[in-house]
Amino acid sequence: MSRPSPVSRRRVLLAGAGTAAALLGPSSGGGAAAAGLPRPGAADPLQPYASYWFPDSLPAGTPGEGITWRSLAAWTPGSDPDLAFNTATVPLAGRFTPVAANTTARAGQARISALAAFGPTAGHPSQGSATADHYAPTHWAYLDELVFWGGSSGEGLILAPTAPVVDAAHRQGVPVLGTVFLPPVAYGGRLRWTRDLVQRDAADGFPLAAKLVQVATVYGFDGWFLNAETGGGDAALAAEMQAFLRALRAAGAGHGLRITWYDAMNRTGQVGWQGALDELNQPFFQDAAGPVADSLFVDFRWNAGRLADSGRLAGQLGRSRYELWAGIDVEAAGWDTDTDWDAIVPADRAHVVSYGFYRPEWTLHHLPEGRAPGEFHAADDRFWSGAGLDPTRPGGTGRGWRAPATAVADRSTLTALPFATTFNTGHGLRWYEDGTVTSAAPWNHLGLQNRLPPRRWAVRTPGQRPDVTLDFADAWRGGSSLLVRGALAAPATLELFPARLPSGAATVLDLTHRLDPGSGPVTVEAAVALREAPAPGEPAPYSFLPAGALEPGGGWRTVSLRLGPLGPGTVHALGVRLTGRAGTVVAWRLGALAVREATALPTAPSGLTVTGTATTDGARAVRLGWRRAPGPVRHYELYRRLPDGREFLGGTCGTAFYAAGLRRAGDEPAARLEVRAVHELFTVSKPSRTQLPW
Repeated sequence: MSRPSPVSRRRVLLAGAGTAAALLGPSSGGGAAAAGLPRPGAADPLQPYASYWFPDSLPAGTPGEGITWRSLAAWTPGSDPDLAFNTATVPLAGRFTPVAANTTARAGQARISALAAFGPTAGHPSQGSATADHYAPTHWAYLDELVFWGGSSGEGLILAPTAPVVDAAHRQGVPVLGTVFLPPVAYGGRLRWTRDLVQRDAADGFPLAAKLVQVATVYGFDGWFLNAETGGGDAALAAEMQAFLRALRAAGAGHGLRITWYDAMNRTGQVGWQGALDELNQPFFQDAAGPVADSLFVDFRWNAGRLADSGRLAGQLGRSRYELWAGIDVEAAGWDTDTDWDAIVPADRAHVVSYGFYRPEWTLHHLPEGRAPGEFHAADDRFWSGAGLDPTRPGGTGRGWRAPATAVADRSTLTALPFATTFNTGHGLRWYEDGTVTSAAPWNHLGLQNRLPPRRWAVRTPGQRPDVTLDFADAWRGGSSLLVRGALAAPATLELFPARLPSGAATVLDLTHRLDPGSGPVTVEAAVALREAPAPGEPAPYSFLPAGALEPGGGWRTVSLRLGPLGPGTVHALGVRLTGRAGTVVAWRLGALAVREATALPTAPSGLTVTGTATTDGARAVRLGWRRAPGPVRHYELYRRLPDGREFLGGTCGTAFYAAGLRRAGDEPAARLEVRAVHELFTVSKPSRTQLPW
């Protein structure tokens, strides 16, 4: 397979990274414009942003507008004014591997790493923003790690992931890595920054290794992706980098942190993209003393022979070949990317290595301006599940696009009660509560994302298959719901969630659903399986519980079904079966699904306090903080109490929130603000309140 030249590859990797690589050097203020990303402008000084640093010394000159140059060596948690806004709080969930959805996906072999840019390095809001046009990944079931890709020589080289991304990934069992990016000299890289990173202290330790561990543990993410591409080094510098990696891994091991090393700097200190694990880069992966990095991202120059040799070498070192990520650059062409899949995941023998997607957010950015969230999710479903949009039939194993569902076994986090979802993707055109709009403003905040069906979309029917989508035109709670549309000439079973949920006499399944205007009638049954599917690709042995016959013209309806009659056991799969009438077109929405033993009301948070205010163009911005509510809390929601009701301001999994654009309503003496805790079942606590005087 032909590969781009080193120069063109570097240009793609840097200018297209969504990380504002500084094509004109550090004094240019970064390369956000070159990367086609919005340049941060003058903003409310209270707006918190994702954190980024240089290792120690700063560039010469003056940073560009909206950019702050910071030294990681000087960073401390106590001096970080945005720490509370950037701290993730959702723990990393455990996962299991169910019986595969098809006969070609394999467990225990190739996994997937993804390098994704969620925004520019500088000016990336900490807690979402007021737009639905945002990359909101939901196919976590296929991912083994997510790299929060970023860094540039004009802004900062070390980028910590935002709390919403980490919270969303952790809820799905996916660890998230920050990025350490040492760019090529041609794009503003300076060898002194590499030397700064690996500098030793008086005790012969690596102080910046300790800082990187401290940042990850304080911010709540899972490790670092190191990409050292600055040329001009020597073997002595390479030896120091290897020692630095070992120190970083040792310091982070007790915190469960991981390190991925990018195939760039080699043992000579020069940059030579090997496209393989070989003797030149092996010391950064494994040496005689043991592991140095937890995995290696193999540069895009690989071929079938190099990957086969790499897998064998990993085995000789006592390492798994699946700790090697073969880079696949999908930034420019997405599912039309020319890839030698048999070199990575052959269909007729064991997988060779794992693979790493570079820039899968193509599924959003290849769409034209004015794109709607539903268009993005349709493209994202195709990318991960295949053109047929059904992981039970993900497509061929030939030269064309081999969707992840074809080769990689999905995983699930549904292992404990209660479980609930409102099919909220983490962005939307409006915010809904109990089917009513409480904010008409578009939004994104991935920390509010629910656990979503991993097998999109597994539909079993002897008749014509209906369309299944995540839809944003209406919702029960959050910004989206699940929509099934089509002429149901025969019953259709939609398989939603593999699970390992305990079930007994007290277990209840709640289902909230409705018909869209113009829909034909539909009979709904909950599909519950207390045993595994008998074989890969086969349906689970469902039992069906009547959930109601919906007629056109009704609103949202919630039905509670006891699972006790099915007998005690473990719920292995959840779904629904829909039966239409005489082949009429059905438009059925599922707004919420829960499995529980009892309802629960969370305890209210306390101490809601205004911690800062600012005025811009006559509107107030405010920073708020509160004390965490005791007991289990899924997230917190912020509201403003108005004369005619409540307005949703936003939500977060942490205990600090920033809101902007507040204007006086009539002659009110103060804006009345409140925060409520939300339980895993989406029950809501009483509020903690405060006021912002006008």
